[in-house]
Amino acid sequence: MANSPTLLVTGASGQLGRRVIQLLVEAGTQNLIAGTRKPENLADVAAQGVTVRHVDFDDTASMAAAFAGVDRLLLISTDVVGVPGARERQHLAAVQAAAKAGVKHVIYTSLVNPVETPVTLAPDHAATETALAATQIGWTILRNNIYADSLPQTLKQAQQFGGQLFSAVGTGKIAWVTREDCARAAAAALVAEFEGQRVLNITGPEALSQVELAQIGSQLTGQPITYVPLPTEVLSSNLAGAGLPPAIVDLIVSFDTASAQGKFEAVSSDFESLTGSKATRVADFLTGALAAV
Repeated sequence: MANSPTLLVTGASGQLGRRVIQLLVEAGTQNLIAGTRKPENLADVAAQGVTVRHVDFDDTASMAAAFAGVDRLLLISTDVVGVPGARERQHLAAVQAAAKAGVKHVIYTSLVNPVETPVTLAPDHAATETALAATQIGWTILRNNIYADSLPQTLKQAQQFGGQLFSAVGTGKIAWVTREDCARAAAAALVAEFEGQRVLNITGPEALSQVELAQIGSQLTGQPITYVPLPTEVLSSNLAGAGLPPAIVDLIVSFDTASAQGKFEAVSSDFESLTGSKATRVADFLTGALAAV
């Protein structure tokens, strides 16, 4: 194991990062580093033999120190929303730091169709992909679809509204993917021997309309659920009325608008090719997840 590459996962305190670390530990991965702004939150990870390093995308010195000696880096996109330009600056700083530190390969968690889409955070992803392409290092872009993990709460709300599922997705379909599958894809890409440059679309195995989602919800909850399409302006007004910040309202509406345009409907086999396993169907995911809501 002396020649095993040194691997680093950024955002290791977050849900996706933590799960990637856990998967790698379970697989017996050597030379593993967990990067986080708050190392104190990863005491349990350190206790498992994982090296924990301070990584702050707003602190160049922290990245220079943390990325030293790293061969392959998982760059998990940050959760900054509503601060113009902040997320893009963070990502570009991380890409530059990785290149300067001599990292050989970067795996980046992006978004499907990051170009020519109304999704408000898509330009950050597109800019990061462009920055990676401009470097001399290898990279794997994981363009993740919309998380299915939001669906249990969505269906619970539909139940609370008398079995009405509201959205502005229209007749658009979404190839929902679970966070678990995104974590498995990221872990597989991090330990892979691939050294070139590639773009992979990480999606679920099927694209579902809101009508089909409502049907699945009806079957699993035992309560009839009907899809009620909303104009985007009505959805925006409802979300604002519920007290959500303007940036979050715009983000949610932009995802529905993009979904209506078919930006999230393409189904890819990249997950299966990367991991060797089938992506999780929405109905199978919800069978277990609804009980936990």
